[in-house]
Amino acid sequence: MELVLIVIIILFILIYTKRVDSKKFFYDVEPYFKMLMEDDYEFLLKVRYGKEEQIDVAKLFNIRLRNAAIIFVLVIAFFLFTSNFSFINVLVAFILAVVMFKFPYLKLQSYYKANLSKINQMLPYYLKSLEILIQHYTVPVALAKSVDSSPDIFKPGLKKLISRIEEGDSSIDPYMDFAKEYPVRDSMRMMRLLYRLSLGAQENKQEQLVMFSKNVSVLQNKMREEKYKERLEKMEQKTMMMLFTTGGGILVLLMFAMMNMMSV
Repeated sequence: MELVLIVIIILFILIYTKRVDSKKFFYDVEPYFKMLMEDDYEFLLKVRYGKEEQIDVAKLFNIRLRNAAIIFVLVIAFFLFTSNFSFINVLVAFILAVVMFKFPYLKLQSYYKANLSKINQMLPYYLKSLEILIQHYTVPVALAKSVDSSPDIFKPGLKKLISRIEEGDSSIDPYMDFAKEYPVRDSMRMMRLLYRLSLGAQENKQEQLVMFSKNVSVLQNKMREEKYKERLEKMEQKTMMMLFTTGGGILVLLMFAMMNMMSV
């Protein structure tokens, strides 16, 4: 234990006096740590913070690693100084470091799930604006022209979709990947319809566009019904709270009156 403590102190002195460049060390091992980055971490950051240029994914990930390492070292140091060092303590330190590392990611996930209903409400309006553009342009051109006026949350996915189409990917995969990034109601079905519309001949375009328009209208109606249902539920909850509050207040007053009558 004393040897471990001495090593930690010497290492701290070397880093503090800049004999050892901690930044260079971290830079050298960074590629290995990047394997720990979650597949959807960058997407969740874009959802949370908006436009792509505002996010430094590598910096935010490195902060997570740094905080986890600090927690691990502090916990180990605590057990060393309290003379209670064992394998169980190392395991506890490791678990706490993992929790610290995963906590920001879990917060991003919870934020995304909380905003799925918002995405669900925005999708029909975006598809309606896209439908208008498709009447005058091909699907890939309409998608490219829709980016600037689309909700910020859709922009990263749309740019990726358009980029893959421009690179020559004529399969359904770019459309399905977009739907997977925004797994809300009917997103898969709408992307399939959009893909079919992109493949259709000019003489069939109007017929397919009518079908696409009908599906967008159905989505909009579902969204309006959902919003109306949410409002009703909120009103019911407020009404129930008022009834409980009023009933509880009356009950307390009755009990207080009965206690006064009994004490007379």
